[in-house]
Amino acid sequence: MIRKIGFHTQKYLSAQVKRILERVALFDKLYLEFGGKLRYDNHASRVLPGYALDTKMRMLQRLGGKIEFVHCISAKDIEWRKIRRDFGLTYEDQIIKDIADLRDFGLDVSAVVINRFSEEKAALKFRQRLENRGIRVYIHYEIPNYLTDPDRVVGEEGYGKPEYVETETPMVVVTAPGPGSGKMSFCMAQVYQDRKRGLRSGFAKFETFPIWNLELNHPVNVAYEAATADIGDYALVDPFHLEAYGVEAINYNRDVENFAIMKKIIEKMVPADDPMASIRSPTDMGVNMAKEGIIDDDVCREAARQEIVRRHFRYNREFVEGDTTHTTLERMERIMQKVGVEPQDRAVVLPAREAAEDARRRMDEGKGYRGVFVGAAIELYDESGVYVIIQGKNSPLLHAESAAILNATKTLAGIPDDVEVISRTVIESMRELKRTMGLNSASLDVKEILDALAASAVSDENAWKCINSLEKLSGCEMHTTHLMDSGDEIPLKQLGLNITTDAKLPFPNNFGGNAGFS
Repeated sequence: MIRKIGFHTQKYLSAQVKRILERVALFDKLYLEFGGKLRYDNHASRVLPGYALDTKMRMLQRLGGKIEFVHCISAKDIEWRKIRRDFGLTYEDQIIKDIADLRDFGLDVSAVVINRFSEEKAALKFRQRLENRGIRVYIHYEIPNYLTDPDRVVGEEGYGKPEYVETETPMVVVTAPGPGSGKMSFCMAQVYQDRKRGLRSGFAKFETFPIWNLELNHPVNVAYEAATADIGDYALVDPFHLEAYGVEAINYNRDVENFAIMKKIIEKMVPADDPMASIRSPTDMGVNMAKEGIIDDDVCREAARQEIVRRHFRYNREFVEGDTTHTTLERMERIMQKVGVEPQDRAVVLPAREAAEDARRRMDEGKGYRGVFVGAAIELYDESGVYVIIQGKNSPLLHAESAAILNATKTLAGIPDDVEVISRTVIESMRELKRTMGLNSASLDVKEILDALAASAVSDENAWKCINSLEKLSGCEMHTTHLMDSGDEIPLKQLGLNITTDAKLPFPNNFGGNAGFS
């Protein structure tokens, strides 16, 4: 499976580790606010083709014994059971997963800080859950007027008030499952209290996106805006950096807003010859070296445009499910216009819709199911890098996604379409089991078809070849016309497919209408 590469992970890692260590050397202790996902950074791997999913963990391993970790989470996000879409986990479950991932890499978490606390019972329950696992937990209350009263914030009633978190290493990596978790507030409180104790501690930010030394409207930076359209983040020219150096650097709105706090800390606590006194802009706080890894700008531009289209479909789906608003959709429309893309620019969209229409035309041949006609499409690449689109349609036997996966594995394994790779006995046995259990539909979803394929592979060589070809689906693009069941969506994500959907409701004649904009 050959795809164009635009990013060199090893080149990036060398530059990034060097930059962080240079910053660590300036202080007795450095708090590094660590943005984005710790492991499996799918956004970065999609917009920077060649970026390895475990790049951040490999970077942290290179820093070795110099670091320890503090996880931050907002009590509000715990109470609202906020979900990370990549794994479908709540923020608190994501922290548990991150802790396990770090331990797999020989790294450990020093503490978890629950920020913005105001007596949320769910947060207290999470604290107990962590403490039962031997993890230190600290509760920090929200600081009133955080952005509007810096004199109070940088004082005993602000940063001086939270319980101090004892750490031992020269660098503390402060991470979180998502934005708004209070990472910067925690770091600043620690710096404030360290300085009062006579410890010369400092602060830096690691954020892969936006990339400060790419232009403002570079598609990679616009893709960051698309990824955060639901919270309204946007990239902008850092006004502090422009004023200080006469150079345009790209940052994002929340960092620019928060820099007033950083300036106040510098003014109140840092002598002129201190390394923190050299921080004159939000960009100066950062240590991001992502541009160093870009080896083909055109490839990254196109990959970022495709990511923006994916985000359009994601928010459209969230709107249908009631998880986002018209404001987000309108923001995404503007973002798409900025880079000149439309929904149909995603290669698998029209083939999926065509498959659904073909199922409708062929209903007399047994396509479709109970008046619902679903289409799915997967983009595969051959050895020369040329792509081919594989389609799937729903039927009383298979979900459209199941049909597409089965057709794709046969294509990858070089098995003719008319060759059956799953035993009819296995399929009928599974369908009869579903009927016995009283399930509404006896047609097989992706998980069930994979189980059937694995069972058939015990005695069928072609089925075994299909099983072996599944790993080649990782990173491939897929689109489906209707909302998916968990039995379809979860295994597709586990296979590494980049999935989008028109999010039509699975009722005859699309009962209720298609609320989306695609």
